[in-house]
Amino acid sequence: MVKRIVIGIAGGSGSGKTSVAKALLKNLNLSGVVIIEQDWYYKDLSHRPQDERSKWNFDHPDSVEFDLLIEDLIKMRAGETVEVPQYDYVTHSRLAETMTIEPQKVIIVEGIMVLYEPILRELLDIKIFVDTDKDIRFIRRLKRDIYERGRAVNNVIDQYMQTVRPMHETFVEPSKRFADVIIPEGGKNKVAIDLFRTKISTLLQDEG
Repeated sequence: MVKRIVIGIAGGSGSGKTSVAKALLKNLNLSGVVIIEQDWYYKDLSHRPQDERSKWNFDHPDSVEFDLLIEDLIKMRAGETVEVPQYDYVTHSRLAETMTIEPQKVIIVEGIMVLYEPILRELLDIKIFVDTDKDIRFIRRLKRDIYERGRAVNNVIDQYMQTVRPMHETFVEPSKRFADVIIPEGGKNKVAIDLFRTKISTLLQDEG
């Protein structure tokens, strides 16, 4: 039976979770690695008015369809091919198209709530929390939402003050205690990335 390693990467919005995931993907030098984004599993809001969608609290655990994420992850661990959802961040709705994920040896799950959800945590072999200064996280989120998601500056700032920051303090930051390792500086932390690469390679070798 093929051994599959599941890595969870959590941290605040703009902390550098994706850069850590991509650094691991690059440095592992394995063909069987895939990154699963928690954001793909945002609940579909297409049945709600557009103005209501834009005010939705996407930083609360209730905004994520964890049951589907957990179901897909269990299938991936079992070596099954899955069709994962894709999300449109402009219209705040789930796309009709899905992405096909073939069985992989290493599965990286990244998102702000990855270490918050208990059942999801139980599926993780390695739990990482990316710890980054709040000012840097805010600037990164501001740039991303403006240039990648077509958001207005005032809208991004209002959302940060009203939901992002309080939700981070309530749900995300406390989940740090569940991490096996806390990484400062995100993907720029070469020492941490190298250590994880070695650990993952060892786990795969030990299980044959």
